[in-house]
Amino acid sequence: MLTDLPNILTLSRIGAIPVLVALVAMGSATTDLAACLLFIAAAITDYLDGRLARARHQYSELGRMLDPIADKLLVGASLMMLAGTDNLPFGALYPAIIILAREILISGMREFLASTRISLPVTRLAKWKTGIQMTAIGFLLAGDGTGVLLHMPWLPVGLIGSVLLWIAAVLTVVTGWDYLLTALRHIGRQDGASKIAS
Repeated sequence: MLTDLPNILTLSRIGAIPVLVALVAMGSATTDLAACLLFIAAAITDYLDGRLARARHQYSELGRMLDPIADKLLVGASLMMLAGTDNLPFGALYPAIIILAREILISGMREFLASTRISLPVTRLAKWKTGIQMTAIGFLLAGDGTGVLLHMPWLPVGLIGSVLLWIAAVLTVVTGWDYLLTALRHIGRQDGASKIAS
């Protein structure tokens, strides 16, 4: 149901996106810090909505549909804003492209497999990838100006974010390849079953 707390948290993640975009577009150290904090809050709701749904037994098809959409919108919008404002230093544009391409690929596979009533379970490595990816984006949104603002000009915020994004991209390729092989195995079985049935 739409008014269940887990679904409200998921919808709040989607609602945070225009505010996040506006904060990044302003481009000051203060708004960059605010964008980082908003992103962290949104990432926490991603953890909480699933946990609360399990604890309260508030499972719904709406929540199952909205949760991955909210995640991909948040990550996609953040990476596009960072790219559009030249806030992806140290070649971080390339891992950002890899991450977005993988998200589109996995979404397409999940949609196809859903039509055959097969799901792709999230692996432990994929959860690590998500955690590192979210941390990286948080650092990149904060930017080096935040270090100055917090009287820590020695802290290489952009470099940390870029390195973490590269690590997330490597994990993205590994987990994406695993998902692709799993999906192809399911498709092979479906094709085999179809041939037998005909």
